[in-house]
Amino acid sequence: MHRDRLPVSALQTWADLNNVQRNGVAVSQTPNGKGLGLITIAKDLDNEAVLMTVPQNLVLSLDNVWISAKSDPQLKEVLDAVGDFSQTARGAILIFLLMQITHSALSGIDKIGVSNPLTEYIKFLPPEVPLPTFWSAQERTFAAGTSLKAALDSKLKSLDREFTNLRDATASIVWCQKHWWSADSGMLTFDDWKQVDAMYRSRALDLPGTGHAMVPCIDMANHASGDDTTALYDTDADGNAVLILREGKALKAGDEVSITYGDEKGACEMLFSYGFMENTMDSARELFLDLNIPDDDPLKLAKKAIANAAPGFKLFLKEGSIGWEGDFVWLVCVNEEDGLDFRLLQRIDGEKELKVFWKDDEILDVSDLGNLLEKERLRNVFQLRAIVFLQARVEQQLLALEESKLNIDSMESQIDTTTSFYQSIIRLRELEEKLMLQAYEDFEETELPWPRTGAQATTTGQQRTIHWYNLYDCVEHLGGEGKGNILAASLSAPNIPSPPKRFDEDYMSHQ
Repeated sequence: MHRDRLPVSALQTWADLNNVQRNGVAVSQTPNGKGLGLITIAKDLDNEAVLMTVPQNLVLSLDNVWISAKSDPQLKEVLDAVGDFSQTARGAILIFLLMQITHSALSGIDKIGVSNPLTEYIKFLPPEVPLPTFWSAQERTFAAGTSLKAALDSKLKSLDREFTNLRDATASIVWCQKHWWSADSGMLTFDDWKQVDAMYRSRALDLPGTGHAMVPCIDMANHASGDDTTALYDTDADGNAVLILREGKALKAGDEVSITYGDEKGACEMLFSYGFMENTMDSARELFLDLNIPDDDPLKLAKKAIANAAPGFKLFLKEGSIGWEGDFVWLVCVNEEDGLDFRLLQRIDGEKELKVFWKDDEILDVSDLGNLLEKERLRNVFQLRAIVFLQARVEQQLLALEESKLNIDSMESQIDTTTSFYQSIIRLRELEEKLMLQAYEDFEETELPWPRTGAQATTTGQQRTIHWYNLYDCVEHLGGEGKGNILAASLSAPNIPSPPKRFDEDYMSHQ
């Protein structure tokens, strides 16, 4: 769909007309060549000065979209048609952006929707956002082996599903059929949907008191992390969005005003959501790896039915060491013999409902399972299972990254290696490999509450043998009655490496 554009030089006029108050700052080209940004002009600034105030009615939020719908019947028609999607900030804002672009693309008697200040503001936004969702098929190949690949594949599928749902929900609306979906006169394409998603994803702020929102003019500020961040965004007592100089910071004419998009965000998330990584980033910081419940797990269908946690785990770097978190891991690592129980119960309305229990405790959320396991006498066994499983998944990802290098090397001659795309994706591959190698080593050196036995593992078979030795040591360490049953339940857990051949002989000779 055609998008009208307005020159950035006209943005100052738009801001004045809409009561955006600016204190010595303006949108201009940045001195470091990053493109547009907020620049200090005319005077020096310090002492936590308020740099900009954006009226509450200009903040593009969930509430304000629905307020706009009260005077825009076409907007309300679409919001109502898409149902629950429009009850989320992202859903409502994407529909709003799409309506403004449609309004601007039509003329005369075909005009739909109601013009408002944000209709014009959208015309100042860049025509292209360099996010991975716009990469070509060849460019996406470079993400193989990184955590970005799964995130990007999932995002594209999600966008396609949303676009299909939008078409199905609005095809019966006469003007939508004519201007969006008709083979003869329809203008809306999947690329348009990716564009409004990119606008939102790359510019949305988590505004205190409001939630996720787009804030005109403040969203022109570029990112800087740590001590390089010069300003903070907030909400004042009147609900207006404000940009405030950080305590202890001072700016002189010509300096750039920067905000943080999230100091804690990893390299993958920065590239995924904003299309870039900081040049100073020397660590991937964190990454998410997906997990699958194996097909031979007898409880696979039941586990998938009740899983309300992200199907994977996050690795992160903290104080020089690797940590991990992921409630889904515990669901994969335990089974019926341990105490996991699924029951199909009848509700008072007669309908059947699947419930999950850990022994006699009902699990209302998967996050509760980890807390229950922590209280168990065999908590060390469950922790060992998790570590073994996570280490195997990290190894699998490292192998995928290594195997993809040959394909990438063969394609390098076909692309421009000086582009920001190439520089970013190669850096991501290097940083994630570094993080995963450290994770693998840290898992290998994890201190267990029982003696770590056997020679240092160098092959998969040796690693399996050592892990099974450790499991025997764990059971011996726990002692007490029922040790044989405990061992049997532990060894039957899903996803633990299979016992080596002649296991009994190996164990006895080890002793």
